[in-house]
Amino acid sequence: MFTEDKVGRRRVVVTGMGVLSPVGSTVEETWNNLVNGVSGAQVFPEIMDCTDFPFSTVGYPTKVAAPVKEFDATKYVPTKQARRMARFSQLAVAAATMAVKDAGLEITPENADRVGVLLSNSVGSVAVTERNYSVLKERGWQRIHPLFMAMVLPNMVSSNVSIMLGAKGYNSTVATACAGGTTAIGEALEVIRRGAADVMLAGGADAPICEMTLVGMSMIGAMSTRNDEPTKASRPFDKDRDGFIAAEGGAVLVLEDLEHAVRRGARILGEIRGYGATTDAYHLTGPDPSGAASARAMTLAIEDAGSHPEEIDHVNAHATSTPLGDRLETVALRRVLGDRAEQVPVTANKSMTGHMFAASGALEAVVSLLTIERSLIPPTINYETPDPECDLDYTPNQAREQQVRTVLSNSFGFGGQNACLVMGGPPE
Repeated sequence: MFTEDKVGRRRVVVTGMGVLSPVGSTVEETWNNLVNGVSGAQVFPEIMDCTDFPFSTVGYPTKVAAPVKEFDATKYVPTKQARRMARFSQLAVAAATMAVKDAGLEITPENADRVGVLLSNSVGSVAVTERNYSVLKERGWQRIHPLFMAMVLPNMVSSNVSIMLGAKGYNSTVATACAGGTTAIGEALEVIRRGAADVMLAGGADAPICEMTLVGMSMIGAMSTRNDEPTKASRPFDKDRDGFIAAEGGAVLVLEDLEHAVRRGARILGEIRGYGATTDAYHLTGPDPSGAASARAMTLAIEDAGSHPEEIDHVNAHATSTPLGDRLETVALRRVLGDRAEQVPVTANKSMTGHMFAASGALEAVVSLLTIERSLIPPTINYETPDPECDLDYTPNQAREQQVRTVLSNSFGFGGQNACLVMGGPPE
């Protein structure tokens, strides 16, 4: 087994995974529901049982979201510490704790300096800010949470994980909006490649289900208003799609230098082989209509993996269910895959999970690795009416048994952020 790639860089493998999603509180539960086409979407007010700060959606255009159900942070974090964390940090710590356990990794004083954390969140702090502003106006400044400012800082998603697990190595947080989870994994890959860490906990967590986020996203026309059919609201690539549904969750992967993993006898789940990132430099919320920059990110990831487009067996799409975004991802995939585009199966996990913002790309990386391991592609549900402008194989409505060796996973975010990963099975 070669522990370096073709250009002499350290190879980076995945040895553990942890997930909390709208369709499951573990990796296995999430996977089983995805392959069986189960949606995590709910309609208000029933969703209020799953949020920290209840609110009314009366008069608002969107009344659908996808929460993590029955989440109890104190299963992973002592009660005192849990009260000092925003929900996005709680989800991150829970997912990271599961991932470290799955990896059989013990973080000790002897190795802590070589274990790092690189995570992402995007709008998770909005709910806490909204709640504390309400308290400020209604009850006065002395009644807001004493650690409010520390709770909402973006870096707390990584800092809380390092504090709770004792990882003292490289630590950072990326904020590339909905591309964040994928960016975090890609940058963690680079940290290990350059020798700055032996192990990285990488991924994302977000908790965007709050009044301001739902209203703000509705204002720019990004949210679905299919309120009478919550489980059918997210319908990527379908002709009648009308926007995404907000979802929360956390997903963390343990990335490890291959030689280090082999030396400690770790179970290897797969390999992060390539990473590409670009920006559209076009618009605050809308993607470049040419799809050029997102296609370039895909190409960079494939080249970084030492692969070629014809080696891509499957695509885990960003596919949020917005009219423009899904069409342009199709355009970009055609640019990259060429004549093979129609033969490469594509799947959209967000048809079931909704859009977990910065956590989405990390969850989709987990799903991509399981797809390779189990030769089973999860479906894109709610695909009922084909769109002539979205004309690829989207694995409609039913999971598909198929051998998959190499997956391209895409994530795109507001501001034109594009991040893509190429993943494969365990090195031979």
